[in-house]
Amino acid sequence: MKIFIKTYGCRVNQVESEAVLEEFLAQGHEITQDFKNANLCFINTCSVTANADKEAEKFIRTLLKQNPSAQIVVSGCFARVKKDYLLQKYPTLKIYFKEDLSKALFNKEIDWSVKEHSGHSRAFIKIQDGCDCFCSYCIVPYTRPIKTSKPKDIVLSEIKKLIANNYSEIVLTGINIGNYSCPKTKANLADLCSEIFALEGSFRVRFSSIEINTISDDLIDVLSKAGQKFCSYLHLPLQSGSSKVLKDMRRHYTAEEFFERLNYIRTKIKNLFVYTDIIAGFPTETEQDFKESAEFLKKAKFAGLHVFSYSAREGTPAAKMPQLAPQTIKERSLILHKLDKELRANAAASLKGQILQVIGEDFQDSYLRATASNFQRVLIKTDKKPQGLFNVLVEEVKGEEVFGPIAE
Repeated sequence: MKIFIKTYGCRVNQVESEAVLEEFLAQGHEITQDFKNANLCFINTCSVTANADKEAEKFIRTLLKQNPSAQIVVSGCFARVKKDYLLQKYPTLKIYFKEDLSKALFNKEIDWSVKEHSGHSRAFIKIQDGCDCFCSYCIVPYTRPIKTSKPKDIVLSEIKKLIANNYSEIVLTGINIGNYSCPKTKANLADLCSEIFALEGSFRVRFSSIEINTISDDLIDVLSKAGQKFCSYLHLPLQSGSSKVLKDMRRHYTAEEFFERLNYIRTKIKNLFVYTDIIAGFPTETEQDFKESAEFLKKAKFAGLHVFSYSAREGTPAAKMPQLAPQTIKERSLILHKLDKELRANAAASLKGQILQVIGEDFQDSYLRATASNFQRVLIKTDKKPQGLFNVLVEEVKGEEVFGPIAE
């Protein structure tokens, strides 16, 4: 069969889709980029925002209209929370959740391991799934309620295969990777990372995202001793810089506790670039709360922000609260996006004259785009793409972008 795969949302979804793709290929099927001629279309959906729901449903309608004879399989978070709605409106869909997807498609269990990551220089592997934090705005604990972790031996085997396939950066992903616990050995994330860093080869490891309250002292110690095998980067979701709003969000720290822990991590792991998630317009966020939050973002000196405009997720506690006006949410979002640009420019400016270890990604306007260990995007004037990890001297900075030649 000709198989078309479309993925929305987080890195976890991307890894799961890659595992599905590899299994289809192993069974002799063909992957196509043309959904109009596909025999089976696999749609892996997201539901983290209302817009994610709308995008997935819009594409489902397009598929049904332009390729009515195809078998359409829908999975992911939007499919889980809206299964009845989707089947009532589009009765020909096949909807499977992760726990029954592989049996439905392949008549066997798969371990969601991958041998590569198609179209990427960096490889993503999923080590953990599920969340039971139940933050008041978040739909994820309802869509992925079961916490599981991939056995340590499978993770290590997967990484060895990726290194052998010439991937020099491995990104560990999950819904809440700080909760990793090997089901066989009870090894935690610190234990796992210690064994990963001991593997042979020229590679580095990055966390996709990790909650600050799950970063143990043991994990900090392991990361601080890893040298260049651990990327000088962390993405630590904050969501608000106001302790009052954080309490309403049911986050597990105050702004002061977050700031204190962040500073401690920075004293132990040098030259970190720290990025964060921030929500604009949570229902109980007053103008003063918002200003307090923005000031916190500056004080914390994040290297960049991932800004989310709050959207109510049906079934969550925050959806029952009186909502802010859409215009207010939009205005706050625009302010945060502007602040994001300032923070990224400040971070980039701090790198002038430094040598960064990078991995080449793709070419754009006669520049090779590369990603540094600290996640800074680097533009290199060259017509070749070096294999693996290499060094670049930052000679010029323009706003958020840095430029420089390959350093011998």
